[in-house]
Amino acid sequence: MTPPPLTRIDALDSWNAFLPRVKDYATRRNQLEARNGNVSRLSPALRHRLLTEDEVIRATLDEYGFAPAEKWLQEVCWRRYWKGWLEMRPQVWKSWRQRVRQLRETLPREVLEKADTVATGESGVACMDILARELVETGYLHNHARMWWASFWIHAERLQWEVGADFFFRHLLDADPASNTLSWRWVAGLQTPGKTYLVRLANLEQYAHAGLLRDRRGNDRIADGAVKPSLQQDHADTSRRPLPDFSTSLPARTGRTGLWLHAEDLAPEIGPLAEFAPDTVAAFTSERTCHEHYRLGENRIHALRTVLADGIARAAARYRCPATLTDADDTATSIGAWARSQQLMEVVAFAPTVGPVRDIVPRLSSQLAELGIRLTFIQRASDTHAFALACS
Repeated sequence: MTPPPLTRIDALDSWNAFLPRVKDYATRRNQLEARNGNVSRLSPALRHRLLTEDEVIRATLDEYGFAPAEKWLQEVCWRRYWKGWLEMRPQVWKSWRQRVRQLRETLPREVLEKADTVATGESGVACMDILARELVETGYLHNHARMWWASFWIHAERLQWEVGADFFFRHLLDADPASNTLSWRWVAGLQTPGKTYLVRLANLEQYAHAGLLRDRRGNDRIADGAVKPSLQQDHADTSRRPLPDFSTSLPARTGRTGLWLHAEDLAPEIGPLAEFAPDTVAAFTSERTCHEHYRLGENRIHALRTVLADGIARAAARYRCPATLTDADDTATSIGAWARSQQLMEVVAFAPTVGPVRDIVPRLSSQLAELGIRLTFIQRASDTHAFALACS
């Protein structure tokens, strides 16, 4: 299987190759084909904005108009909808992270061992074990396969959804705090209260490629009618809060200015920062955070480094200024040290959405304030508009 694109140039090539197939997307998207040729596999590029949703939507409408490409356009917009939903309910992300840590410490040993067995592809249901191994080995699963496997984890194996969502988050190259968390909540029957998604063998037989079902061991455990809902408690407060108020345009410069580039948006040459003229650009990885805090898989860590390196290279070419990618024990502290060493008056960045990058902002803001350095976040106007629509 060809790896998903992790640079902008590869993402553009993949997108241009897929655009002629958009017309067939609605009828073929649910099929699991052996090489996933019926889907774009652009999700990692869109998740990190090597390629922006706006570019994809514009090119699609130019080529097809709306009606022939409606299903494709809906799927492109779903990720942004989930982001907007979580922007209004950041406590859902916080609750999930707290529950993951709590469950690791409090679940009985036999439950944790069962979870490890299922995650390593040793459940005894051959088709589900193939998918678990595919996820770890490639960092990718077709969306239909994600739904099947999440349902198998929750409703067939009766395991906690939070731990399963963490498994996906640690390994998916396109792992998005909003899409991943909220999709698992939906399968569990929490996102749309009472509406669960139950895996059925007949559904796999209709949509899966032959290789997935060649080994039929354990299929009786997912036979039609065999899987019953496992109703789990919702520990999150889902009440809506006001959206953060971010500027959509650059303020007047106040002196030496640096651009902090992060993995939430790696297309600074597209949109409100296109004509920016920073004095320096920096991006940061943290192997310590990846391993110790989030326990990310090696493929996921490699992908993060790759997309950041690509973003930094393009930023250096665009802005013709020094641009560095640094591994840091603590990202917030390292950004502060960079800003101080570069004698910056202001640090500018795309506004990070709810998730790991946003989580460091309070500490970063405090550190920069102590140094007398302004922190300015810029949001794409299309995000501001789209997020406001994600009310329900």
